Amino acid sequence: MDVILHIETATKNCSVSLGKDGELIDTIELAEAGFNHAEKLHVFIDEIIQRNAFSYQSLNAIAISKGPGSYTGLRIGVSAAKGLCYALDIPLIAINTLEALSRQLNVTEGVIVPMIDARRMEVFTAVYNCEFKEMVSTHALIVDESTMHKFDGLVHLIGDGAKKVKEVFVEDRFIWHENIIYPSSKQLVDVAFKKYVTKDFEDVAYFEPYYLKDFMLTK
Repeated sequence: MDVILHIETATKNCSVSLGKDGELIDTIELAEAGFNHAEKLHVFIDEIIQRNAFSYQSLNAIAISKGPGSYTGLRIGVSAAKGLCYALDIPLIAINTLEALSRQLNVTEGVIVPMIDARRMEVFTAVYNCEFKEMVSTHALIVDESTMHKFDGLVHLIGDGAKKVKEVFVEDRFIWHENIIYPSSKQLVDVAFKKYVTKDFEDVAYFEPYYLKDFMLTK
């Protein structure tokens, strides 16, 4: 039995899940207007382990949503994951946040475009097909009318950044799934277990979040 703790803090959603042999056991998550991850994350981790009758020593690995996303949120999540990996001497698994977000949508036609808000008219985004294979790699994008013209057919838009394009992409082929706003640790479970089986691990000492853009201090 292989038990993995999954942590998602790249956006306003503070989310933790437990998975056993690639199957979701339990999830605790809370999305609030402010970022309260520093207060909530370790409480959630303790709670989910205790209420499922596990111990920290039961964990075989930690999976983290590596970004892109909130600079502060990513730092909190990755710091917690690395600390646990060091203390328990277990491997660290990292998964692209946009891939995890895209896996909330189950469609059979078109492409999936997850978008994470990056201030003003900019988003962090990528493009995946219906089998979640990456077609366009992760990048920062300033949204305008020409952004999605190279894709024919249906374009499924998800994430908190997608609301920025609702008034820009008005053709019927653009479908905005407003119920999918934030990534969740639930979607890390299957991908993390596959990485665990193949020993696709990160170097705990040197791993850093995938910020994509340099941190900028504003008033």
